[in-house]
Amino acid sequence: MAGNHHLYLIRHLPTAGNREKKYIGWTDEPIEPVRNLVRTMPVSEIVYGSDLRRAKESAELLFPGSDYHADTRLRECHFGDFEGKTYADLELDKDYRSWIEDPYSFAPRGGESLAEVEKRVLEALVSLPNGGIVVTHGGPIRIALTRFSPELRDFWSWQISHGSIWKLEWRSHDGMKEGLRCVSLSEVPTTGKESM
Repeated sequence: MAGNHHLYLIRHLPTAGNREKKYIGWTDEPIEPVRNLVRTMPVSEIVYGSDLRRAKESAELLFPGSDYHADTRLRECHFGDFEGKTYADLELDKDYRSWIEDPYSFAPRGGESLAEVEKRVLEALVSLPNGGIVVTHGGPIRIALTRFSPELRDFWSWQISHGSIWKLEWRSHDGMKEGLRCVSLSEVPTTGKESM
């Protein structure tokens, strides 16, 4: 009988750029100082995640003493010329409008399309041994939820707050194979935290 296969996806804690509502893709910002952090997630000796500082720092706070396996494939989208800008900075930009309307076909100038991001993120996720815990970014989590969730929703419909935890479960020895949807998706109650 096949056992359950779990994957926990956690969005990193916020950075200054996130608070300012900027597109922060490959910019390597630290997280903001955190106080009153309450860990409500499973214990793990191994945590996987993005190689960017904000993901690594979040993992250190949430899973102290764990062995962190950084993977560049779990990075946020490379926003190219849109990096560090806000919606207000870009709303009249024709290329920005094209990207927002069809992010799979259009890429930010000098950046990558969602199709490119999806390819590397899914490659990283399906290579994990029996699921695990992944600390990453909003884009990669939206990609995973869009691809694996039993709910058929589009990329932009997912609201992924900083510090949110998503649990996906498969009741199959196959785990997360290409095209296989999980049988259960839940947002784990978020960590109790406040920025200083």
